[in-house]
Amino acid sequence: MTGLDSSNVSSTTAGGQPPAATPVSKIAPPVTPKLSIWEWVKENLFSSPFNCGLTVVTTVILLAIFRGLLAFIFNPVRQWNGVATNLRLMMTRAYPEEQYVRIWVCVAVILILTSLSMAIWHAGSALSVSEVGRKLLTTGTILVLFALLAPFSTAATMLWLLVALVVLGFAEFLRRSSRGLEGQTISTLTLLVLTLSGLVASLWVIPYGHHSYIPKRDPRVLAEPGTVALSTKLPWTLMLVIAVVAYFTGRALRDRLPANATRITLIVLWLLAPPALLYLVLRDPAFDMNHVATTDLPIFAAYAIGGTALLSWLTRPSTGELGRIVSAIILLAGFCSFLTPMRMIVRIDMLALAIFALAAPTFSGGPRAQKRYVASWIGLLGVMSWLITAINTPSTVSVPGGFFIGGMSITLMVAVFTLVISFPLGIALALARTSSMPIFRLLATWFIEFVRGIPLITILIFFSIMVPLFLPRGMHLGEVAAVIIGYVLFSSAYLAENVRGGLQSITRGQQEAADAVGMTSAQKTLFIVLPQALRVSIPPLVGHCIGVFKETSLLAIIGVFDILYIGRIVIPGQTEFMGSTKENVLFVSLIYWIFAYQMSKASQRLEQRTGLGER
Repeated sequence: MTGLDSSNVSSTTAGGQPPAATPVSKIAPPVTPKLSIWEWVKENLFSSPFNCGLTVVTTVILLAIFRGLLAFIFNPVRQWNGVATNLRLMMTRAYPEEQYVRIWVCVAVILILTSLSMAIWHAGSALSVSEVGRKLLTTGTILVLFALLAPFSTAATMLWLLVALVVLGFAEFLRRSSRGLEGQTISTLTLLVLTLSGLVASLWVIPYGHHSYIPKRDPRVLAEPGTVALSTKLPWTLMLVIAVVAYFTGRALRDRLPANATRITLIVLWLLAPPALLYLVLRDPAFDMNHVATTDLPIFAAYAIGGTALLSWLTRPSTGELGRIVSAIILLAGFCSFLTPMRMIVRIDMLALAIFALAAPTFSGGPRAQKRYVASWIGLLGVMSWLITAINTPSTVSVPGGFFIGGMSITLMVAVFTLVISFPLGIALALARTSSMPIFRLLATWFIEFVRGIPLITILIFFSIMVPLFLPRGMHLGEVAAVIIGYVLFSSAYLAENVRGGLQSITRGQQEAADAVGMTSAQKTLFIVLPQALRVSIPPLVGHCIGVFKETSLLAIIGVFDILYIGRIVIPGQTEFMGSTKENVLFVSLIYWIFAYQMSKASQRLEQRTGLGER
């Protein structure tokens, strides 16, 4: 028969052996053609009569909104000096000026960790010269619109137009010169450092003015001409230098140190930084060494020795179900300890030991694995004991009010603590709701649906006012701690649903493969299912983080001195700045937007690094 298709021809050779496999080359993804600016505008904005009309109407509306906003901002009656004078109040409330070096130490530690993390994880990307030119072209266009729409004087308008023309000229120079610089790129981190350097240099050159507010001085508000105070521009200059030095130090060390150990160490430092900086550096506790030696150290030693013996027994493969029963009894005793008068450190240590005991079979193995697990228990116990002792010790920082910090500091503190604590709790609730055990599934479902059906402000009011009334005698719960506990429960319920969506995306074959290699249910969940589920859940999890940060503004309703409360109530209450609520709230909104936008951009970069959405 003639005309046979090639697929029907026998696949064996003359010797009866199958032919050698032909290597298949990897097909590169199609290259999207790059359009010039005018081609892009024509194709996307003016491709049809309807799109032309829609583009014109939308542009007119946006320009009208932009002009109205600029008219409000630059109106001479606006009291922006209220924001400039009370900037320190909005950041840290009434933290003592003579101890403000502690604030800068905390900022330096955070910048060091950030720079080291960027170096170790190879943060940043490369932009071609033409891409930089296009971004500058966009910036110059915005500056032109800003100069033409803002209610400036003729001289100020001409000055801004001159700046915009310089930016546009430099952008066009980069675009034209990029044709002879094919393959030349500029790091985004280099552009970031140059931008920050320009901003810091402007503090030394541009006469922003020196605003101060001293209640016992006459006049209380004083706006002096010139550059900002030395106590502001010098620390920010040092912070920039510290960040740059830390980054290059991280780059020098990342090829000399083991990658996994270095990254784990950085993650641990990030987890320890918030409570350590808050309660050890900013609060500056006055430790009573006699009390520490006679009470805290014996409690630590008892839990360290007892926990070591218990965990060494539980991590043996031969322990079996008896170990789980003992762990459950310890967990029950930990919850019951809150019903009787007892030191808080004893309760928390017992709950932590119960969690380690329940997780011990998952990390069981040889002697080396057992020693690592016991060492991690002793390390965590030491850090917890130190922090709890610091929290229960009187502070040397004298601040009026119920808490030693406020403003943006307490906003960030509540957001960070809520996210860090609610994340593992939300994962546990998601696992419980998808569990095959009816009791765990029903309890998790009831909790999630109950909490999601209550407004956040109701939960915050209940925990700040009602919960302290039901505490045992001798147990005190501060307002900020109560608010964080309520917010953690609320956040964990929503976070659990985000994680549950990721868990349901994992195919059954993955779990069957884990069963085939002899993994336990806990190991299968921890090492196979959860990493994939969390990767899929990145977009909703980041959206949840942004929501948690923005919803901290509800703290102002219950009287916590966060940045919104200070901007809406405290500053307008000063006789010099009465009626400045709109300006303060607009400034606070800008701060919230900057943080939310940066979290969104970080999410996009994380999705690109993990290949989310790609096949």
